[in-house]
Amino acid sequence: MNELSPMSAAALGGERISRRSLHDMIVDRLRDMIIEGELPAGSRLHEVQLGERLGISRTPLREAIKYLASEGLVELVPSRGASVKRFSPKDVADMLAVIARLEELAGELACRNAADEGIARVRRMHDEMIRCYGDGNRLDYYKLNQAIHTAIVELADNETLAAMQARLQMRLKRIRFIGHEGPENWAAAVAEHEQMIVALEARDGAKLASVLGRHLTNAWVRVERFV
Repeated sequence: MNELSPMSAAALGGERISRRSLHDMIVDRLRDMIIEGELPAGSRLHEVQLGERLGISRTPLREAIKYLASEGLVELVPSRGASVKRFSPKDVADMLAVIARLEELAGELACRNAADEGIARVRRMHDEMIRCYGDGNRLDYYKLNQAIHTAIVELADNETLAAMQARLQMRLKRIRFIGHEGPENWAAAVAEHEQMIVALEARDGAKLASVLGRHLTNAWVRVERFV
């Protein structure tokens, strides 16, 4: 695929990155805009306006929108175009309930199956996430937060579980980001992650499952008023 021109890279909010496709850059930028609420739930994605704003043509933009639709973040409506997916409170509660059960199982399996290096890798991600928290860098904190959940699921070594969790995690990206709204909610989420890494390093599957379940149950409490 085509690589970004320097002008396009700047328009997309960062320096040029070698060997990254234009498609990947646009997908990442649009996904961040949805996560941060810059493109609110239910809002139309006007290709002309977005293309001008990001300094890109409509063809790669359209492909990126289709990709985000496959992730469940965008809704394509025939003859009406694309809009940011809006989930009802019941949708969100149902998805969080299911992903909680999936990650509880993942925690148990990870403590049983993970190699020491895999656990050490999660620890490094956790420490970097804490640094982002200390710096008040909410978006990078959030991305590492989500990467840690994915990494724990990967350590479980169960492809079916990983595929189901990944699908729900994609749909819940904006919702999970909202869960860190306000200093109290953010601090509470960090404390739960601290408990998660301690349980993982101790290979205490029951404890890790319990913390993950509570973490995701609390996520609904933290986001309920926003949805």
